[in-house]
Amino acid sequence: MTPATSGTSTSTRTRARPMAPEERRKHLIDVTLQLLREHGREVTTKQIAEAAGVAEGTIFRVVESKEELVDLAIDRAFEPGAIVERILEIDPDLPLADRLLTLVAILQQRWRATFWLMQRVGLVRPPRHDEARADDARAQLLALIVGVIAPDAARLAVSPEQFAHRLRLLTFAGTHPHISDGHLLTPEEIVETLLHGLQRNP
Repeated sequence: MTPATSGTSTSTRTRARPMAPEERRKHLIDVTLQLLREHGREVTTKQIAEAAGVAEGTIFRVVESKEELVDLAIDRAFEPGAIVERILEIDPDLPLADRLLTLVAILQQRWRATFWLMQRVGLVRPPRHDEARADDARAQLLALIVGVIAPDAARLAVSPEQFAHRLRLLTFAGTHPHISDGHLLTPEEIVETLLHGLQRNP
């Protein structure tokens, strides 16, 4: 038997709950970012409004144009965001190889999503790449990587900072489909190369 609630209209079911202005703005940016990964810059304000559960006119009470909303969404994609929390959650008591595998997997997941978004929206480099904010974000990421490595510094032939630099470069190159010529590296391959190299044992 059809439930009595089945007569509720789609618009009623999908209508978003009332939000404060800043919360609504954040929600629209998040929804736009998700749709950019699927549709690229061809995404429409109608699609954004439907996915966000708001009237299309609501968008233009938050931003002046679709282009502004798209730019805000792209900027959001390059903020450190959850990657900081995920790296900080890596258990320092795990063996070094296990910590590195988790770290590389986190970095690869983030960078795969970033590379895909850049392709969809036609970016050849991150926005504001040369600004101080971008430099701060890179420095923060490097410090986080160093923090994962540091407990085993005495076992390494280089400093944790040098090791982190090489890990970041190898992971970035091994995750980028063009730099790697389509031969992407797995976390296991990256960690094995860093810890043991590629020479056979005698």
